[in-house]
Amino acid sequence: MNSATLRLLALTIQDDSYTINAARLRISIRSGKFIERTPGLSAGKLLANIVVIPNRYAHDFQQFCVRNPKACPLVAVGTAGSPYIRALGDIDLRTDAPQYDIYRFGELVSRKTNITKEWRGDFSAFALGSSFTFENRLLESGVELRHVRMGMKVPVYRSSIRTVRVGPFGGTIAVSMRPIRRVDIDKARAISVRYPQAHGAPIHIGAPDAIGIDDIDAPDWGDAVEVREGEV
Repeated sequence: MNSATLRLLALTIQDDSYTINAARLRISIRSGKFIERTPGLSAGKLLANIVVIPNRYAHDFQQFCVRNPKACPLVAVGTAGSPYIRALGDIDLRTDAPQYDIYRFGELVSRKTNITKEWRGDFSAFALGSSFTFENRLLESGVELRHVRMGMKVPVYRSSIRTVRVGPFGGTIAVSMRPIRRVDIDKARAISVRYPQAHGAPIHIGAPDAIGIDDIDAPDWGDAVEVREGEV
């Protein structure tokens, strides 16, 4: 699949035949032809991140999500050993995400587009809502998202806001940042609050150092995005 085809797919997936085109995208991902990022391809749909962990940690992780819904908005839970989550429909968790990060003992060891060989009978899967879900709605409402316009990855930072620990799960919250014009703050808040399963309203607005971010130009993940005069 060449870049022209990808651009066409990105356009058609948001037209009146969305359901058909979404299915076509899923087939392209499953076959390994589409391995790009999915923000912007989800108009009207909830984007989710998939977490797969050994079942012995599943109960603690689920409780961690319940107690920290802003950090980990839990939208669906799978059955132990199954590579499917019924609430998500006809989605094979082993093949239907464009890319998988594989961690061992807390370290990222590889990235793959298919984890069929890695799947084990003692795995449990969870779907966590993504803030990319409401980006289309923000854009439609005239709120500029610079990382989208410039084709960049949203910047993400480690904050000093602590989560409620459950078992081995705990630490500080990672936050994504979008520069918003001051005149659009209320609009952006009003839109995002409608999506509690996608993190909901901003966890913080204003000075980054108030939540432990010393250098806004040095994100821990993603790309640095300029914050201009008149923006927050």
